[in-house]
Amino acid sequence: MPVEESEFTSYQQWGLDFFAEAVSQDRILGAVNNIAGQPISFGPMGVGPAKIAKVKAYGQIGSATAHPLEGPQISYRVELPVSLTFEIDLQVETHVFHAELLVPLTLTAQALDRVRIFITIDPPKPADIEVKVQAEGLRASIMQRVVNVEAELRRFVAKYVAREATKPHIEAARLIDVSAAIDRAWGSIAPKPVDKKMVTDDFAEALEQEIRENEETFLEM
Repeated sequence: MPVEESEFTSYQQWGLDFFAEAVSQDRILGAVNNIAGQPISFGPMGVGPAKIAKVKAYGQIGSATAHPLEGPQISYRVELPVSLTFEIDLQVETHVFHAELLVPLTLTAQALDRVRIFITIDPPKPADIEVKVQAEGLRASIMQRVVNVEAELRRFVAKYVAREATKPHIEAARLIDVSAAIDRAWGSIAPKPVDKKMVTDDFAEALEQEIRENEETFLEM
């Protein structure tokens, strides 16, 4: 199909459009949601004096949501929900806590040399993490434990995200080698080879038409 004059753009604008398309909101969510539905489970683990009390936890990671942030860079605020249940066995009784967490992350696409993109992660501070804990039981001592559990969860999750973001396999997953991706995909996106016979046939036809229209020029030679 013919290309209209209005479709041409500058290299700069093309680069900006390509960058935004490469790290679109849907692609960011698709990458983050690879961990959605993953189960979380540990314990029972002995805690306290003589490790008599036992703690176990289980739950899962939910599907993330994302929205773009205003600014000169391509950034998204991603919110990752996590559901957890804690069971604290004190031997004489068992306390059960249900926690709903919303973990915010700021992901920013940075340009690197050699046509690469790196996704930086701004880990949340403890105060940024939303935590709602419900206890099975309403005694004053149980409610005090809820406050302690909420604070500990915020500290733990903030520290965990910051640590995980620096691990080699996570950093590798955040690096997008656009040049290598183009090389791999070139076979399907490159211009399709033209049938040489069609080209020569078209040339011969055009030449014949030109000669017929200008016979006198050739006869005067």
